[in-house]
Amino acid sequence: MFFILSKILAFLLSPITWITVLLFFALFAKAPGRKRKFLLSGIFVLLFFSNTFIFDEFNRLWEYPAMHEKDLEGPFDAGIVLGSFTVYDPQYDRLQFNRGSDRLWQAVNLYKKGKIKKIIYVGGSGRLNDTPYKDGELIKRFLSGLGIPQEDILLETESMNTHENAVNAKKVIGKELPGGKYLLITSAFHMRRAKACFKKEGLIVTPYTTDRYTGKRKFQFDHAFIPNIYALHSWDNLIHEVVGMITYKIMGYA
Repeated sequence: MFFILSKILAFLLSPITWITVLLFFALFAKAPGRKRKFLLSGIFVLLFFSNTFIFDEFNRLWEYPAMHEKDLEGPFDAGIVLGSFTVYDPQYDRLQFNRGSDRLWQAVNLYKKGKIKKIIYVGGSGRLNDTPYKDGELIKRFLSGLGIPQEDILLETESMNTHENAVNAKKVIGKELPGGKYLLITSAFHMRRAKACFKKEGLIVTPYTTDRYTGKRKFQFDHAFIPNIYALHSWDNLIHEVVGMITYKIMGYA
């Protein structure tokens, strides 16, 4: 139920939803003054949330800081990769990766360089509809194809959210690698909530952020003034994380 409610809340808080509702009211409002207010409000919200510079400045306040690979005090017994960044295409028997898969590639890089001894992939499908394909099992097959021994790939395939990621990762660690040194690998915008959840479960981890949205501040004309549909999607992630952190605090998950 909590998983379904979180998806509904994410939809309601999406800037796309707000823009659609405002333009809908503008279309059907009968009073000219009210119609104009709804239309201008919709345009303002659209321009605000599609501005990449504005998004970067807000996101810069939220993203967890990155660290240089050379500053890692390893080797770590395991790198814990938080999943939900793949889609399986059964027609071609192929995993398709989205932007969040940088978590996996960074883990592979650290493994190949001896910074982490094992990779723990944590996460179920993260989708509302049931699927016969377990992301973790497909990831294990994929990593094995890259030459990583199966004994160095540990899985947790049932968790549906960040809280369950931490709870179930603790079980895997307690069984396979108790008392070890762990690197938590997830997206920069997701790290604050993830780290808080792992701390709540009594797991001490070193955060290693990936796929950062913001870097050096840019003042190019197109970045600061031209609307970008990508910024709208990015706001969805940021709002989801901030609301998620507040909700987790209330629920006692973080």
